[in-house]
Amino acid sequence: MNLTLGFPDLPEEQGLVRRRDLACALAHFEALSETADAAVRAIRRQPARPGEFVEIPEPVHPRMRQALLARGITRLYCHQAEAFEAVSAGKNVVVVTPTASGKTLCYNLPVLNRLLTEPDLRALYLFPTKALAEDQLQELSAAVETLGAGVRAFTYDGDTPQDARKAIRQRANIVLTNPDMLHTGILPHHTRWAKLFENLRYVVIDELHTYRGVYGSHLCNLLRRMKRICAFYGSSPRFICSSATIANPGELAQALAEAPFDKVERNGAPAGEKFLIFYNPPVVNRPLGIRRSYINEARRIALEFVDRELQTLVFANSRLATEVLVKYLKDACDRRPAGPGIVRGYRGGYLPKERREIERKLRSGDIRAVVATNALELGVDIGSLDAVVMAGYPGTIASTWQRAGRAGRRQKASAAVLVASSAPLDQYIVEHPDYFFERAPEHAYINPDNLEILLAHLKCAAFELPLREGEKFGAHDTAELCRFLEEAGFLHFSGGAWHWTSETYPADAVSLRAVTSDNFVVIDITGEPVVIAEVSFPAALTTLHEKAIYLHEARQYHVERFDYAERKAYVKRVESDYFTDAIDYTQVKILEPFEESGIGEARKLHGEVRVNRQIVGFKKIKFYTLENVGAGDLSMPEQEMHTSAFWLHFPSGFLARFADLTPSQKQSGLAGLGNLLRTIAALLLMCDPHDLGVAFSEDLSAGPVFEPNLYLYDNYPGGIGQSAPLFRMAPRLLREAAELLARCPCEAGCPSCIGPLGETGEGGKEAAGRMLAALNA
Repeated sequence: MNLTLGFPDLPEEQGLVRRRDLACALAHFEALSETADAAVRAIRRQPARPGEFVEIPEPVHPRMRQALLARGITRLYCHQAEAFEAVSAGKNVVVVTPTASGKTLCYNLPVLNRLLTEPDLRALYLFPTKALAEDQLQELSAAVETLGAGVRAFTYDGDTPQDARKAIRQRANIVLTNPDMLHTGILPHHTRWAKLFENLRYVVIDELHTYRGVYGSHLCNLLRRMKRICAFYGSSPRFICSSATIANPGELAQALAEAPFDKVERNGAPAGEKFLIFYNPPVVNRPLGIRRSYINEARRIALEFVDRELQTLVFANSRLATEVLVKYLKDACDRRPAGPGIVRGYRGGYLPKERREIERKLRSGDIRAVVATNALELGVDIGSLDAVVMAGYPGTIASTWQRAGRAGRRQKASAAVLVASSAPLDQYIVEHPDYFFERAPEHAYINPDNLEILLAHLKCAAFELPLREGEKFGAHDTAELCRFLEEAGFLHFSGGAWHWTSETYPADAVSLRAVTSDNFVVIDITGEPVVIAEVSFPAALTTLHEKAIYLHEARQYHVERFDYAERKAYVKRVESDYFTDAIDYTQVKILEPFEESGIGEARKLHGEVRVNRQIVGFKKIKFYTLENVGAGDLSMPEQEMHTSAFWLHFPSGFLARFADLTPSQKQSGLAGLGNLLRTIAALLLMCDPHDLGVAFSEDLSAGPVFEPNLYLYDNYPGGIGQSAPLFRMAPRLLREAAELLARCPCEAGCPSCIGPLGETGEGGKEAAGRMLAALNA
């Protein structure tokens, strides 16, 4: 492989040093790939790409043209010009280009250009996170300042001071916000926002690819409500969307806004040379299939980059993994001249001021390494990075490319390393690199007509404006749903319309992202009480239970008290050599099967189920060695969820084929089979594995006979439409699960196939293999 790096834009001495250091690091990976038991499974090079430029279009206002020239922009990338012309022609537009390709100008240019001739015009910018909105405000403010126009742009979110809100409602030409604030703070109070809705010309939706599944289904209904209000005030805004590369951006945009879109996808931005490396930690115990810890390997690789003074971003897939990696890297840097201050963590639970400081120091180069969750996956400007290390496969091809794209911004050469965990999905991807590199990114699907989501937003819509008789909400006739809500005491029919009569505030009861909208605050009581973090409801149950070790910026806190009713956790600073990992118990009850048919001697079904989940205990895991050094019992409130599921029912006759297996071996086989099926299902559905829950339980309707069910359920209330496709794809699901199991070189089961031996039990691999063979016969 040719590792010559082309750096036409790095003439400075520092750039040349970095080029040599990156080349040395890549040469090291190349050497590893040629060993007998190669840990490096693939190195793929993307060559540098020149830009494709066009002249600034004629309709651009002279003042706008001067502002562009003042910022050094003499020509536009071809996709920026194409987007400008489509928006100027009154079309809805979705721009689909990679990370760091100048998508921001695709919407700022037409909006600011129109404001120069229509100063009363209003635009609403929607970003998935507050951090991204704040970052884009800086970009927009710089453009407005250069323009010298009286354009007023402000963020409006939960951090906006109360005394500033009225002025923003009255004066802002451009309001930058997020779907959550639009849902709870703007639409229900639309009378205060009359100027915005009367003059709303453009709605910008950035990072469109993040709006899939539940979040996207909520956003579609949110836009339905917004369009009702716009129609009431006499406006009909156009939509400008931007997205990273996914398989169906146009289809997703049309599904969300329920309107036709023009797609702009020819990327004209230049890009530096990039190397993507797949690294599989070496096997240390072949019979058990145990590999080196992917966390330790990610730490080691990140330190190789940091020691070469290459600015590095490390992605972890959970808050816990993030904090463990921050501690490991800080401990290592503590013994180096630069010190631990060059390493920081970054995740959603950090307070806004802390996150802004980290972003600023990344841009300035004061921080050499940041360990982050997906909070930094989106387009927050963090400057120009040299390397990305991914501790574990992010779950989708699209997310992997998005994370890899965070390095090498501004045409620099860069490297991205994927360090595979022992999870079956990681192992499948890292051992089949062609599957990854030759497969298109995933489709993003939404199900806005999920009854639970639809009813929740219909209540919000009725609160905002009466629902007229015969009025549609999306494609739905609302009469039957309104009658149901009237019987429930929420609506009353009068004067040809349904009016909201309940004393409740419906938007507060609807979370756009989670099962509940309640967050927990973490209060440090080591000294004077101080709030150090905010944690979402589901994460709080597993990380803030009493006796947990809560990790924040590599510091350990012992949870002294978990106040479930008040949504608060009280913690004290401690020095601990272990962290905690919660243990949960899940039970599934069938409510209504929708379809059923035979598959081998078993049955396949899909339908509606109730899932009950409870945190019942925790393990104490030692740092570095990852030994289990203790455990504890917990009694946490049980969480209940109605959702949809696909499941296999195993009649007693099927299990009688395996008379030589003990009951515990059969259970081990079923548990291992569940892990296998979830891995393959995530690949077939092109979804995140966390979107699917797996549970195994006995069918009590069979009486004393043991007839178990194995469930793959949608991990969201109401379901997101994954069970029906799994029902249809069941034969392929089982075939590919059998193939994955047969290829795994372990003897009795391992994390890369059915799961660790200690979790699935003895004889699990053999039992799962025989069951799959019988199902596929």
